[in-house]
Amino acid sequence: MSEKKRIAVLGATGSIGKSSLDIISRDKDNFEIVLLSSHQSRQKLDNLKDQFPSAVSCLTSEENGTEKLLSAISDIKPDITINGISGAAGLKPSLAAIEAGSHLALANKETIVMAGQLVMGLAKEKKVNIIPVDSEHSAIFHLLKFFTEETHTDARRHEENKESLISEVILTASGGPFRNYTLQQMEKVTVQDALAHPTWNMGPKITIDSASMANKGLEIIEACVFFNLAPDKIKVVIHPQSIVHSMIRLCNGVIYAQLSKPDMRHPIHDAIYWPVTTPSTLEPVSFDSLTLEFIKPDIVKFPMLNLAWEAAKKGALYPNVYNAANEIAVAAFLEQKIRFLDIPKITEHVLQKDWSANNLELESILDTDKNARLIAKKYIE
Repeated sequence: MSEKKRIAVLGATGSIGKSSLDIISRDKDNFEIVLLSSHQSRQKLDNLKDQFPSAVSCLTSEENGTEKLLSAISDIKPDITINGISGAAGLKPSLAAIEAGSHLALANKETIVMAGQLVMGLAKEKKVNIIPVDSEHSAIFHLLKFFTEETHTDARRHEENKESLISEVILTASGGPFRNYTLQQMEKVTVQDALAHPTWNMGPKITIDSASMANKGLEIIEACVFFNLAPDKIKVVIHPQSIVHSMIRLCNGVIYAQLSKPDMRHPIHDAIYWPVTTPSTLEPVSFDSLTLEFIKPDIVKFPMLNLAWEAAKKGALYPNVYNAANEIAVAAFLEQKIRFLDIPKITEHVLQKDWSANNLELESILDTDKNARLIAKKYIE
């Protein structure tokens, strides 16, 4: 690379942020941190400021903190913005980054789930790339690029080729800590049980989402929008080892997969170097002693999956509502106000309302998010 890429890391003190900073720190000749944000970890953010003194830092829990972050993104105009913010709070920073002409390395699922058409349209208008950082979507992104865009430069032919070439996309899921539990056992699980993820080390919200499989539900919706595929082309399979990060089945029935160790630094590395593939010092997969399992998900135990498929099929504002209701339910569970199995019940209750309005502008999206949260809170009460 001829000059340093200027990078903003949003959610810098969380798991995605830490992994991003580790990757960037390994190649200081090619990358420069210009902006760091955290929601409420003041001490951790100050420590990062000591490590990266030239970076602007923003604490969004402070008064007008979010507005300061959005202004900083607009003023600094990073080359790449890594969005590792958790939840719906990541939407506006994603939009701000795109508006600023920054490529977006996206770990915030809610950006696409809440406002996929708006976000993708703006990225096209501003001529910026959105590169997924979720390991599943990163895998699909690179596999699809290899099988479609590499041989089709014309955009229309590329879409037609993808539609006929791809039979289905298969998202892998670890299954979380309860994949072998019975429904009766799941009725009694505690917050501590749900936070004990067997494979990944993540923040509390996404860890609970993994336990309920709402995380995979969000990824179903995200994959439909991100890759412009019908919901019935998105499948899910339980893969406890988290080595295969997703697969595509071509029209000839052949399946291609992406394999790497369960380490978020792999997709982050690929995103910040995109479109170049570069060597990595991360540990590769070894086949010396490796067993891979694939199991059909139990949709009775994990109803958040079917709710996501239904929301994706209905479209309009239903995906937004799926996310909002789930966020409120997860927060209530973490505060021990509800049981674990109440999460899908609350989400389903909110989704049963009419969200078919097709106004997908930002104001409508944010109003719907607010209304869905109010309905969820009232139902919990």
